[in-house]
Amino acid sequence: MIEIHKQIEIIKRGCVELLKEEELVERLKKKKILTVKAGFDPTAPDIHLGHTVLLRKMRKFQELGHKVVFLIGDYTGMIGDPTGKNQTRKQLTKEDVLENAETYKQQVGKILDIDNLIIEFNSKWFEKLDFSEVINLASKYTLARMLERDDFEKRFKNEQPISIHEFFYPLMQGYDSVALEADVELGGNDQKFNLLMGRHIQREYNQESQIIMTMPLLEGLDGVEKMSKSLNNYIGINESPNNMFGKVMSINDELMFRYFELVTDIPLEEIKNMKDSIKSGANPMEFKKRLAHEIISFYHGNEKSVEAREYFEKVHSRKEIPDDIKTVELSEKKWWLPKLIQELGFAKSSGEARRLIQSGGVKINDEKITDVKFELEIKGEIILKAGKRNFAKLI
Repeated sequence: MIEIHKQIEIIKRGCVELLKEEELVERLKKKKILTVKAGFDPTAPDIHLGHTVLLRKMRKFQELGHKVVFLIGDYTGMIGDPTGKNQTRKQLTKEDVLENAETYKQQVGKILDIDNLIIEFNSKWFEKLDFSEVINLASKYTLARMLERDDFEKRFKNEQPISIHEFFYPLMQGYDSVALEADVELGGNDQKFNLLMGRHIQREYNQESQIIMTMPLLEGLDGVEKMSKSLNNYIGINESPNNMFGKVMSINDELMFRYFELVTDIPLEEIKNMKDSIKSGANPMEFKKRLAHEIISFYHGNEKSVEAREYFEKVHSRKEIPDDIKTVELSEKKWWLPKLIQELGFAKSSGEARRLIQSGGVKINDEKITDVKFELEIKGEIILKAGKRNFAKLI
């Protein structure tokens, strides 16, 4: 077993808050193996790098020999976490939740050691509670304290509806910790209220309070908003190596080091040395390629990472056309350009295609097109490039 001070150093990397570190030290002295819990509502099953910040921390606890519980909130998922929401969330059916949960289970195996992972569904204990036990749980917290929570407080002041069942979400998350007898609970730093609820509810049920650790919300490719599929600023772990490499190369230089710290295992001292090298005049692009390599190697293997780098350098650095360009034979020979870009799958809508054209992101035979009314006539072979990574040979 690794010495306690070394475990603390590994555990604290990248975390926002650890409450309380001295309790964690004492717990490690008392118990060799801790029960570490992280809960997931299976409502968005496509995992991206933002999700992996928490998953990688769970993996560290596994590597340190602790008991890690991946808790799928199939019961709480039917309520929906109100965190950060200004309206009542749509309730999922049990079928929706279980379908999404299965997708989660398939994907987390890329990060977590599935053979040493305990996967639980919180319906296991909630389906057994009778109504008197639910009332007893509800008695453990006051409405006044519940309304101190930011999102509830704002909705209450703005006279926006808050359904009674939403108050049960943090209570139920707290009760999960009781059912699992959790020593540690992990969550994003937007989950602090819910995690603290676990400490409170455990005390109410005469258990020792869990230590809580919050992890940062990783910014997406725009460097501003948190990574999100809905904002289209994400890097999915199931994306192709070429796409992943290109997306990593698009992030700004400052954000690059946050990614190094949160989604790779590069030692912090080495990351500091990279920063110092850039200050001394080194080219940030080489370090960004290193970041892309580390990420892609983890999810796709070293060989695919090397190929993705070669592809990027060929297409973006040397401005060559990729070897695997898709050929599309078009029956219609005259197209409104935004519609064609949408039809090829290079934009989700003609509106998105128009914005891409206006921003200078579309080329025909290496000639930039910025006129959204442009009509393309297919004569012979035409090479269309839309965005940084989308090519098509049109015939």
